[in-house]
Parts: sequence; C-alpha cells; structure tokens
Amino acid sequence: MEQSAQNHPEVYDFRQYDRIWQRVAPTLEPYPSPGRGSSAQKEPAEPVSRTEPAQAPETTLTPAQVLQESTLPGAERNPCCMGSAAAEMLEVLTGFVEGELADQRYYQTLARQAPSWARQQLRDIAADEGSHARRLMAVYFLITGECYRPTIHCDRIYLPGWCAALRERYHEEACGGLNYVRAAEGTTDPCLARLLDELSADEYRHADTMLRMLERSLRR
Repeated sequence: MEQSAQNHPEVYDFRQYDRIWQRVAPTLEPYPSPGRGSSAQKEPAEPVSRTEPAQAPETTLTPAQVLQESTLPGAERNPCCMGSAAAEMLEVLTGFVEGELADQRYYQTLARQAPSWARQQLRDIAADEGSHARRLMAVYFLITGECYRPTIHCDRIYLPGWCAALRERYHEEACGGLNYVRAAEGTTDPCLARLLDELSADEYRHADTMLRMLERSLRR
C-alpha cells in the first residue's frame, strides 16, 4: 500500500484521516468516502448532521423604506438646484444663449477690423461669450435633460467706425451685466442665481475693457 501511495501521490492516505478522526470523535465512524474501498460500504453508527451555512433571507422593503430611499440626495425628482424653480427661467436662459452667441460673432468680426493692439483682447472676449453660451446650454440640459439647439445666423455683420463700435459694445456689455443681475434676483434656485451673478461680473468686466479701449483710441 505504501509503495502504491508513493507511485500515486494524488491518492488520499485514509489511515492518517482515521487517526485524526479518532482524536476528534472516537465514538463515531468517519464519513464514508467513495474512494476508500471497503470503508465506503460501511454506514455510520449514527446519522451525523452537517450544518449548512445559513442563507440570508430575502429582504423586502416596506413602502416607508422605499419612500425614504427615494428621498436620498441624488434620487430626488425635483432637486434643490436646477429643478422646477430653475425651469421657470428657461425662456430667459435661451434668450441669454442667443445673445451670447450673437456677441461672439460680433467680436470675432470686430477683431478682424480693429487696430493691431486691440485684436487679441477682442478675440479673448469673443471666446468668453462663446463660453457663456456653452455654460447656459449645459444649465438647460441640467434642468430639462434635453439639448438646446441655438439658432444659426449666417447674416453679414456691418460695423460702424472703430470708436462708435466701442461705444455700442460698452452699452451692450453693461446692459448684459444688469440683465444677468436681474435674472439672478428673479430666481429662487441658488445654483442658477450664483451662475448668473458670475456671468454678470464677466459682462461688466467686458464693459470696462471697452471703456479702456475707447480711452486709448480717443487720445490718438
């Protein structure tokens, strides 16, 4: 037997198994094993029960628990930000989008005809206006879950003289800043109000840039 076990190391040595069992439960017959030969034919003197691991019972949520989970942050149908309060401003927001895109096109055109010292500043302002439009469209998506498709304008832009264009842009930017402030005051959505205040500050900053450009131009 020992020679056979050495030739076939994968065969389990049941003698060692019996010695361990005698130390653990000397009054009981070990479990019969299909590979032991004659020992496999013996029945245990007494049935030995083997405890199966208990399975966790399926959990059924009560209606109260379901309601509680549905009100967790992130699961609300009407969140505190960009919800129904902001939805009341959708028409105003889309108007701002169209205005920002129109301003972007205007500054791109103005930059091509401006003095060399003013061109980069005007291109930067044009980029700001485009960024404002994209932020407002992102807000539109947060509120509605849909993408806003702005109107595409292909009409040609006619510019007055350089100083007249700066004067026009100053008033346009200052009024834009004021309109954003009014919109922020007209909503109870805290996140939307904060965003509108940020855009207002940018518009007033653009107006200040127009004023400095006009000052430099009038000194010439």
